[in-house]
Amino acid sequence: MKKLFALTLAALLSAAGAQTAQDIVNRVDAAQKAAKDLSFRVTGTATFESAAQKIDMTVKAIPAQSLARVAFAAPDALADNVIVADKNEVRQFIFLTNQITVTPTKKAAANAGFTGLDFTQISNTASMLADYTVKLVGTTGQAGSRLYQLEATPKKGADMKARVWITEAGWRPTKLQMLNEAGKVVADLSISNYKVNSGLTATALKALPKDAQIIKQ
Repeated sequence: MKKLFALTLAALLSAAGAQTAQDIVNRVDAAQKAAKDLSFRVTGTATFESAAQKIDMTVKAIPAQSLARVAFAAPDALADNVIVADKNEVRQFIFLTNQITVTPTKKAAANAGFTGLDFTQISNTASMLADYTVKLVGTTGQAGSRLYQLEATPKKGADMKARVWITEAGWRPTKLQMLNEAGKVVADLSISNYKVNSGLTATALKALPKDAQIIKQ
């Protein structure tokens, strides 16, 4: 599940008339790489350990530096926690204990934490797609504002799938769903407040409380 969630959160990061899933993926990837910075909010619900939970998190990234910051408002267990990931390490600020865990990027990617979401790849769409078969399953709307529905299936392993809705107006995602092996939707999330080139800086994205205890893993 971890790479699927990462895939959806990363799709979680331009011409009309795209006809195939690969065309759409290429345009999303190109738009993302062209942005100096990007940010968006992810809200909705997801089922973990048989219980539905509210999801609310804000993602900010500088793609050229493979730098991303994720701030949680929900679920309650992660409220006010912050994750900062770059090419070398993943730093997670835990609000309740005022601690920062520092994990090498490769180790964090293999043991992806919350719901298996791999934050280390959040600004690298092409890399995350390597292990998936992606197909176009639906198109709605008029030229210039068409909405494409993609479905991603792992080439190996679990039978879980991800559905991603992408608008050609800016080539960005608007919605995503996760489905379990039985085809049941276990995550239903909306992407809003999508912004590019708003002047984000690496210093601001990396900032964490200076008085927090550092724990290296």
